[in-house]
Amino acid sequence: MLHGIEVKLPQMLDCRERRAGKQTNYLNAYHMPVISFCMNIPGPVKTTPEIRQVFLEGVALIDHALEEESIRIMDSVTCHVPTGDEYILCIDCSDAEHIKTLMTDIEESHPLGRLFDIDVIGTDGIKLSRPSFRKCFLCDRQAQECASSRRHSVREMQDAIEQKIHDYYHCR
Repeated sequence: MLHGIEVKLPQMLDCRERRAGKQTNYLNAYHMPVISFCMNIPGPVKTTPEIRQVFLEGVALIDHALEEESIRIMDSVTCHVPTGDEYILCIDCSDAEHIKTLMTDIEESHPLGRLFDIDVIGTDGIKLSRPSFRKCFLCDRQAQECASSRRHSVREMQDAIEQKIHDYYHCR
């Protein structure tokens, strides 16, 4: 089980509101797409030193993908808080669909990409959808289907996440 500071629903809701505010501020200031990256961690513990390590790897992957495409980061903020690590950036690229493709490629190609939650918000303020549904942490079903039916316990998902992180960093 993940060990760290437990957060409650009101804290998570406040966090989402603050994140949406940061995104809106970037959209209003720059009129360019925004990337919002956090970790997809079920349960009350949202960050640990190991999860932070995965998060920082995700940040590096995002930065590298943008650099490879010669896309300039106009402004960014990184937060490390009990409700989870966040990286929000505004980029100098009007093609939000292209950015969503790049970010989806990161989520789908990295061994720990299932833990990444990389949203792209277009200049109209609308979050772009993924071209395909995400798979569950534990089975091949749609993640949304398993979440809504509570097919797996939080403990099962946390154990799977811990094992994936351990295997990635210690068994390569």
